[in-house]
Amino acid sequence: MSRQKNQSNKGHGVSKGKEREPRTLIRFKTALMNTLMDVLRHRPGWVEVKDEGEWDFYWCDVSWLRENFDHTYMDEHVRISHFRNHYELTRKNYMVKNLKRFRKQLEREAGKVEAAKCDFFPKTFEMPCEYHLFVEEFRKNPGITWIMKPVARSQGKGIFLFRRLKDIMDWRKGTVGKKLTIVEAQPARTNVNPSASHDTKSSDDQKEEIPVENYVAQRYVENPYLIGGRKFDLRVYVLVMSYIPLRAWLYRDGFARFSNTRFTLSSIDDHYVHLTNVAVQKTSPDYHPKKGCKWMLQRFRQYLASKHGPEAVETLFSDMDNIFIKSLQSVQKVIISDKHCFELYGYDILIDQDLKPWLLEVNASPSLTASSQEDYELKTCLLEDTLHVVDMEARLTGKEKRIGGFDLMWNDGPVSREEGPSDPSGMGNFVTNTHLGCINDRKEQLRQLFRSLQSQKKTPG
Repeated sequence: MSRQKNQSNKGHGVSKGKEREPRTLIRFKTALMNTLMDVLRHRPGWVEVKDEGEWDFYWCDVSWLRENFDHTYMDEHVRISHFRNHYELTRKNYMVKNLKRFRKQLEREAGKVEAAKCDFFPKTFEMPCEYHLFVEEFRKNPGITWIMKPVARSQGKGIFLFRRLKDIMDWRKGTVGKKLTIVEAQPARTNVNPSASHDTKSSDDQKEEIPVENYVAQRYVENPYLIGGRKFDLRVYVLVMSYIPLRAWLYRDGFARFSNTRFTLSSIDDHYVHLTNVAVQKTSPDYHPKKGCKWMLQRFRQYLASKHGPEAVETLFSDMDNIFIKSLQSVQKVIISDKHCFELYGYDILIDQDLKPWLLEVNASPSLTASSQEDYELKTCLLEDTLHVVDMEARLTGKEKRIGGFDLMWNDGPVSREEGPSDPSGMGNFVTNTHLGCINDRKEQLRQLFRSLQSQKKTPG
């Protein structure tokens, strides 16, 4: 039940006593009818609340957040599935703006070598406001391919590739002069219709409409790594529990999403070649629903190791860790870090032929609708483990470095794989606590974790 802060009626999850007291009954609410609902309904001690009932845990969509967050009183233990202004990371134009600003800051404070660690996104311009800067860059490199993406849409909608300026002239004529209806007319960014992903019935976010669409023009990665002649990107899951201090978990499982058609640059209008979104690929005439177009990340990692050796793969996955951390650090100061909030992000990463990873975008509500049995199992485990980390039941000590398939990657600083205190500044044998694409023996790990937590409770220190 949402209540105005200046009213006196009860708020969500009003509790007596301290925040971390163990809870046996959790009242949950969600509007998403997919894998998430299955997981929430099967969780012991969790009870669904409909309509205006009071709740302790709400997996909301971003439109609810925008309309209600500022007017909702939440008790200490209550949790909600988005940060108030998540769009600083999940809107394509804001993400790039924040990364560019962070890169400049790093160059000032730590030098060019450190700043170069942010060079993981293709050259990008916001349109139409940076149109003239874009034209200047375009003319420096005639003949290369660019990709236009609406900043607040998903599932491949509105995207097109181009090589000639005249290809975007009509688009520009339709938008120029209307610019003030978008961002610049509203000085406070939190008032902008922000919208990044939210998963209602099917797939990555149905982002809210904006009066005139902003786009980004981005240099197209023309040399993607191909498997079986086909392009793919990676979906990786990162769970952020806090921005200040930054506390982020990386999930071991994820998948590669393949296009259905062999890659070629000679047909830039064919979306089945260039876009890997499942929403696009499943409309392809030769799409097989059971087979789909996905590989689990374990299979992908093994494939690369057999082709390039384990060292090259370690380097690639370490470069991806760098993308997750730097992108989160780039918005750390601008995201409103509310203790009631957590967020499960879906990162989209493209690998090129030099085994360099590129950040394409970050989704605030990655699709939780399964496209196959294997996909259903992955998402069920991912969501169960997300709820374990969020820990509404208050069972954890707060010192855990692994919970199911999640590994604590950053805890106000890098987390070491080794037990005990680590000294990352010494960088002696420091190995980051990330295991992306490695074995995920989550059931056994959870069994051991909860067994040890039970025994700790029985024998208080």
